Amino acid sequence: MSDQPASNRRLLTPPAPHRPRSRTTQPLRSVASASQRVWLFDLDNTLHDCSAGIFNAIDQNMTEAVMEALQVDMGEAHRLRVKYWQRYGATVIGLVRHHGVDANIFLERSHRFDPAPLVHSERGLARKLLALKGRKILLTNAPLNYARAVLKVLGILQQFEGLWSVDHMALQGRIRPKPSKALMRQVLARIGQPAHNVVLVEDTLKNLKAARELGMKTVHVFHPGTPFSGLHAGRSAYVDLRVNSIGQLLTGRHIFRD
Repeated sequence: MSDQPASNRRLLTPPAPHRPRSRTTQPLRSVASASQRVWLFDLDNTLHDCSAGIFNAIDQNMTEAVMEALQVDMGEAHRLRVKYWQRYGATVIGLVRHHGVDANIFLERSHRFDPAPLVHSERGLARKLLALKGRKILLTNAPLNYARAVLKVLGILQQFEGLWSVDHMALQGRIRPKPSKALMRQVLARIGQPAHNVVLVEDTLKNLKAARELGMKTVHVFHPGTPFSGLHAGRSAYVDLRVNSIGQLLTGRHIFRD
């Protein structure tokens, strides 16, 4: 979307924007005419199955990246990685706040692998996603280069009008990934849509809870490999729809009609 008019670019532009580059990419709709549903999609364990190999690759790379950044052994690196992930929702936040680590360097190192042979998704994902009417935006706590590479492997990159990654989640000098409400308010402002017209599709319940508290509609993509997912076998009060695949959105989306 690099060739869009400046008036349209302002609708979605994150602090460091990325939009898929293609002559077939459709322009962003103006605020005046935008009444169409907006779908915010998470990436890992939502659009593809991370548990089949990618999570292991990221965990190994991230532990090694902590070892290199802090000059600690593997045991201490693993402990810090898990500690900061549990406290802040992202290991990189703890490393930046407590150790002064460069976030961009750490994220690049921890995702330095070829995802292509490790990506697994449901059959017909691209076709099913295309059949889901509305604007589609990626909202992921993963870094941009990794997210873009995975979407290309899945064959769905050009279906997204924008990619909002952890690279774009700096607010007041600090990284604020999901479930930060400040981040989600910023996303809503850039989209130019009221919250009730936006649906967050996620595997992580705490992110869905924050979205609901801001007025968004929510879809829980249940995945047993997502941390703490086993504690929520039923549907939480802040979840509008619970599915096991993206394809099920095509049969359950009627609940979002206003």
